[in-house]
Amino acid sequence: MRVLHTSDWHIGRTLYGRKRYEEFESFLTWLAETIQDNAIDALLVAGDVFDTSAPSNRAQELYYRFLCRVAASSCRHVVIVAGNHDSPSFLNAPKELLKALDVHVVGCSTESLEDEVLVLRNEHDAPELIVCAVPYLRDRDIRVAEAGESVEDKERKLIDGICTHYAAVAALAEQKRDELGADIPIVAMGHLFTAGGQTVDGDGVRELYVGSLAHVTAGIFPACFNYLAFGHLHVPQKVSGSETIRYSGSPLPMGFGEAKQQKSVCQVEFHSKTASVKLIDVPVFQKLERVKGDWDGISNRILELSATDSQGWLEVIYDGTEVIGDLRERLEAAISGTQMEILRIKNNRIIDRVLGQIHEEETLDDLNVNDVFDRCLAMHDVPEDQRPELLRAYQETVSSLYEDDVQAE
Repeated sequence: MRVLHTSDWHIGRTLYGRKRYEEFESFLTWLAETIQDNAIDALLVAGDVFDTSAPSNRAQELYYRFLCRVAASSCRHVVIVAGNHDSPSFLNAPKELLKALDVHVVGCSTESLEDEVLVLRNEHDAPELIVCAVPYLRDRDIRVAEAGESVEDKERKLIDGICTHYAAVAALAEQKRDELGADIPIVAMGHLFTAGGQTVDGDGVRELYVGSLAHVTAGIFPACFNYLAFGHLHVPQKVSGSETIRYSGSPLPMGFGEAKQQKSVCQVEFHSKTASVKLIDVPVFQKLERVKGDWDGISNRILELSATDSQGWLEVIYDGTEVIGDLRERLEAAISGTQMEILRIKNNRIIDRVLGQIHEEETLDDLNVNDVFDRCLAMHDVPEDQRPELLRAYQETVSSLYEDDVQAE
């Protein structure tokens, strides 16, 4: 049996205000063709299908059109779990209808583990794969808050909650396999942050929980899983060096920091319960280019790109010693007559002089919500000993806003 593992599509995401629907459409067309060309039997999508909990009509159209196309192909099953960017109720809303297409959606954890342990059957109605389709586990799904508990207590409870949840779905999966009397593989899905996971600056990957947690170790996952298909981190990678515990990574670069990263999806082939993994490279549908240096270096690089008829989107970072007040005008002149487009300009020399930043190469774009809150505390001269507790309270507020399901009643 052949399974394709992907995640973190983030349909609807923009890049410095530039809409990217053509890229998403090209990727989904390529993915449907790849599924057909490689005789994929099951597609696993490990969360963050959409970039927001209220996706646009165009984003929804791309999603449903893709599912209809895959359902009409040789692929027998699609399993989709929600990520932290997704609205559980939005993904779940058409789940009964999508079942008719053999598309299984798990938007959130429920009281019944049966909802997350799926037995997939072949065209002869024989069981061929068990999938533990675990969605993003929200704080409230796995931890009971108690007054007066420390940050360390919260982190321990969260790790214990994740561990307990995976142990429970694994036990149910093994029970189902025993009842079926079929020697078939068990695959687990998840949307989480594992210890040692690689990220890239500017990729938009949010911390999932308040504090340093939920960088869970590979050792918490039961041994009965023959493959673990994870989402959340955008860099394709193995977990703890294991061939069969992987992040597929995002199929499109989410920012200029990922521009030179080779994107891929994971093809997993099972022989009995043994999994072998092959990466399938995703084509570049829109070239991104970060151009950095002094004026001579930047202008020379733009000339090189124009000589190749590049249609790339550029991020230009000027860090020369000369103060250039008309940098934007110079850059617009440099790309005039080409098919390139500049999405972002950072003039670090001007920033240094005008804003007097604390850190090198810093603009508001580079600060996360915690950095901004830190600056507010400093600006208002809040005493140092009061800041940690205020920051934790602020982080919990932001986290709850991210986790609110705006599509739910």
